[in-house]
Amino acid sequence: MQTQKYSIQQPLIESLLTWVKDGEIAIPEIQRPFVWDKSKVRDLMDSIYQGFPVGYIITWKNPDVRLKNGTLSGGKKILIDGQQRITALRAALMDEYVVDQDYARIKIKIAFHPLEQKFEVQTPIIAKDKTWLPDISAFFQPGFSLIKLNSAYLKANPDADPDRVEASLGQLANLAKRQIGVIELNHDLDIETVTEIFIRINSKGVVLSQADFAMSKIASNEKHGGPVLRKAIDYFCHLCKEPQYYDHIKDHDTEFAATEHFKRMKWLRTETEDLYDPDYTDMLRVAAGVEFGRGKMSDLVSLLSGRDFVKRTFEESVVEESFQRLASGVERFSNETDFKFFTQILRSAGFVHSKLMRSQNAINFAYLLYLHLRGKGLSRNAKLQGLVRRWYVMSILTERATGSFESRFDRDIRTLNERDAAEYLAEIEAGELSDAFWNSVLPGHFDSPVVSSPFFGIFLAAQVNSKDHGLFSRHHTVHDMLLTEGDVHHIFPRAYLKKHGMGRSLYNRLSNLVFIDQPANITIGAKPPSDYFNAVLEAVDRKGTIGDLRTKADLKANMAENCIPESVFDAGVKQYERFLEERKVLMAAKIRGWYEGL
Repeated sequence: MQTQKYSIQQPLIESLLTWVKDGEIAIPEIQRPFVWDKSKVRDLMDSIYQGFPVGYIITWKNPDVRLKNGTLSGGKKILIDGQQRITALRAALMDEYVVDQDYARIKIKIAFHPLEQKFEVQTPIIAKDKTWLPDISAFFQPGFSLIKLNSAYLKANPDADPDRVEASLGQLANLAKRQIGVIELNHDLDIETVTEIFIRINSKGVVLSQADFAMSKIASNEKHGGPVLRKAIDYFCHLCKEPQYYDHIKDHDTEFAATEHFKRMKWLRTETEDLYDPDYTDMLRVAAGVEFGRGKMSDLVSLLSGRDFVKRTFEESVVEESFQRLASGVERFSNETDFKFFTQILRSAGFVHSKLMRSQNAINFAYLLYLHLRGKGLSRNAKLQGLVRRWYVMSILTERATGSFESRFDRDIRTLNERDAAEYLAEIEAGELSDAFWNSVLPGHFDSPVVSSPFFGIFLAAQVNSKDHGLFSRHHTVHDMLLTEGDVHHIFPRAYLKKHGMGRSLYNRLSNLVFIDQPANITIGAKPPSDYFNAVLEAVDRKGTIGDLRTKADLKANMAENCIPESVFDAGVKQYERFLEERKVLMAAKIRGWYEGL
């Protein structure tokens, strides 16, 4: 028989806000951005005023943990769903600041029109209009007098209906007395069950990130420095994307700016590298993998809750140790020298632009491997660099970091803690990167019509690494074109194929794409490849108008760099599919040669 997994309460809104203020319900760090626009805050106030349902707030009680003296310490409730609604209530009713998506501290003032019983976001015009009450938070401040306000409003609006005004103001004053539903999930539920409950309750069916659970656990534990650690994670990830935010933190969060965490972030204030811009999920996954040797986010949540996996109990000593180790992992993750050297390793493989980095999970594990090897005492030598490069590319080629990757992630971490990394990688390569893979599986990926495919990114990285030139170019490399004004060119032009009845799934095949400079691309227009390749062939000795190749030897070398088969000189629409078959084999062969040289 299944037991009920939750309880339901119907507290007053003012009681809920008091619980939050007193820390009885721990909201994830208040510095997290408020993503609602102001009109949604207005709509929430109107729904509550009208007596409409506004959804459930969902909390999850932290498990009771056993202290060193044998007693049990009761856990706080953490907010699982409803942060935006609670933040909106605090902003509108309690006059509190919120942090917007640009991390600026703002106030959201909601105005009320007693005669029309209408809410609106305050504007300068509304603030000057006597028929509006410009800020409803005044109703919920200490010392507020409804009688005085009613009298002042009628004096300012002598034509207003006194009974209507009194009824409207009275209803507004009781806004905080309205009930709101709170679902409290049992403390002994595992993350998978909590996630399923969330999805079933949430009408939008939004999948709740397990990293969000972990961040909530971190933020709610003041005893072990959780709020500061939470900020360290949030701020680091934000600074990776927006270095200019450094001064904002220094000026507006002076308490955190005095910590060692912030001092270690100083290097980010001038950092412009964007190959690896992690979010908090990425940072938690890598830090936990390195420190705990576990790849499942649910295990991190359990450890932060104090779970002893052997005794199957919750212990305060486990909580303390877990927070210390996670803080250590965060410090290792954000180390300037290691972070920069890791991105240099990726660059050295040919990944010179973020548009080539199509799998964040693969980057995460490559960085985890790097930190793992550094922790084993390996210097930043050629062996370490080669292992990291090959592992990252192997993960892309085998799609190891896609789909339901977490179990594989966990298994790989555990294996690396028991075995030599080079031996383990060689075993994976022998099993998954066989001749059949290179000759059949990989070429098949170039049938995809999706330009953002990671396999096209892999091909371009191979070209960058080989210092290949763009099509028909003697001076401009693929590397240059990725960073400046290069175009992705359809070898069989789109307009040409569309004229012959072919759709996107055919003309956009990856094996039909190549990098070329803009002037050459414009000159080619909709000509079939047999026309413009022969034109280049005939013109190279007298410096033709397409590209800047000088000799037939230049053209032959350029075609080899870009994996263009010789059959292109006779290629019209009837030869299109044969051309694609030939080229995708050449593209796969180039990638194989590059990979084996990493």
